Amino acid sequence: MAWNPDVYNQFKNERYQPFYDLISHIEKRQHMHVLDLGCGTGELTNHLAEQLDEATVVGVDNSAEMLSKAPKKDTIVFEEKSIETVLDEERKWDVIVANASLQWIDDHEALIPKIISRLKPNGQIAIQMPLQSENLLNQLLFNLANQEPYQSSLQGYNRVSPVLSMDAYAKILFEHQAVAMTIYQKMYPIIAKQQDELFNFISGSALIPYLEKLNVETALKFTADFKKSIDQEFPEMPAIYAFKRIILHAKFN
Repeated sequence: MAWNPDVYNQFKNERYQPFYDLISHIEKRQHMHVLDLGCGTGELTNHLAEQLDEATVVGVDNSAEMLSKAPKKDTIVFEEKSIETVLDEERKWDVIVANASLQWIDDHEALIPKIISRLKPNGQIAIQMPLQSENLLNQLLFNLANQEPYQSSLQGYNRVSPVLSMDAYAKILFEHQAVAMTIYQKMYPIIAKQQDELFNFISGSALIPYLEKLNVETALKFTADFKKSIDQEFPEMPAIYAFKRIILHAKFN
C-alpha cells in the first residue's frame, strides 16, 4: 500500500507544529548544505530552506507518491531514495534533519552514530519522532495485531517502536562528542470532535505497514476492528488525544 499524501496532509497543523519546534533549535549559518531525511511531500523541506539563509537543501524520501507533491525550487533538490541509501553515501552535510521519519528505522544505537558520521565539522542534527510506544492509538494498534486472527494473518509481524529513551539518546550523543545537546519530550494535544478523526490521523502513517501485509478482506476487517477499539477507548466526543513526541538537537565540533 502506497503512502497517500492527501490522507497524510489532513492533519497538517498537528503534524507541522513539532517540525517548527524542531528547527527552532538549529543554529543558522550562511550557505549551509542541509539534508532532510524522509521529507514526504516536501512542504516542510521548503519551509526549512526558507528559514535557513541561503542554504542548499536536499530532501530524500522513498515514496514516489509523496514526492510527486514536492514544490519546485532552485534551492531544493528532491531525491527518491531510502534514508539508509543516502546515509551510505559519502556526502557530508552541515545540518541533517529528520522530522517524523526515523521511527520507521530499527537499531537507533547504530543509526544515530551513522547520521553523525555524515556531518561536516561544526555540524548539527535535528530529529523529531513520535513516542509510539507511549501514544494510545499506537498501543491500540499494537494490541490488535497481537490478537487472532490477525497475529496469524500477519505471520507474527508487529511494529515494535525503535525509539529510545531520552537518557539513551543523550548517552549516544555524549559518546560521539556532541558539544551541545537539547533533548525533550513534548505533548501535542489533538482535539477530536468524532472518533473517525482519530482513525484518520493514524491511518495515514502507522496503520499502513499492517494493511500492506493483509489481503483485502482481512485488511477491511482489521480496519473495522481498529476503529471499534478507538470508539471504545474514546466513547465521548469531543476528546483529547495526548500525542507525545521526542525532540533532539545536537551540535558537534
